[in-house]
Amino acid sequence: MSAIRLLVLGAVRQHGRAHGYQVRNDLEFWGAGRWANAKPGSIYHALKAMAGQGLLVAHDTAPSEAGGPPRTEYELTPEGADEFFRLLREALSVPRQRRDLLTAGVGFLVDLPRDEAVALLRRRVRALEEWQEEIHRDWTPGEGEDWRHIGEISGVWLNSAESEERWTRGLIERLEGGAYVMAGEGDPWEGMSPSAPAPE
Repeated sequence: MSAIRLLVLGAVRQHGRAHGYQVRNDLEFWGAGRWANAKPGSIYHALKAMAGQGLLVAHDTAPSEAGGPPRTEYELTPEGADEFFRLLREALSVPRQRRDLLTAGVGFLVDLPRDEAVALLRRRVRALEEWQEEIHRDWTPGEGEDWRHIGEISGVWLNSAESEERWTRGLIERLEGGAYVMAGEGDPWEGMSPSAPAPE
């Protein structure tokens, strides 16, 4: 699964109809170039590729009055909207993926109804608990066994899973406490734009 795919579909969906520069500007505002390798070339490539796959419709606009070339604006198709929500749900509920996928999913968390977001995150917690049980059962040296430095691998996995579980439980608690405006509760994106000051 590609974080760029989720990010680009989500950014287009936010605008309703957007050209490549708007999408790029949004993702730069999020810092996605750093954590998802969302470089301008990969963003424009994703837009064209997903238009070719029927997930986006490309609309050619009139040339600018300043004499610039026409811009292509993109809009989600019904299949594109389905793909966005599929990717979003997977990013939030399935652990042990690349960190950029979870980060992108959290960025669009508010596009889901509160109850659904909580249910997906609870699924993530269950999977993390199962992963920790598997690490203890299959990947931890037993009594009298010396795996030497290889035993540190299970420590890395366990520390990561425990930390992610704590964070996920905290997010569930915040959502259940009413944090954030979620889908169906108003405009989750009101006041959020690339022109707004970046959070410190």
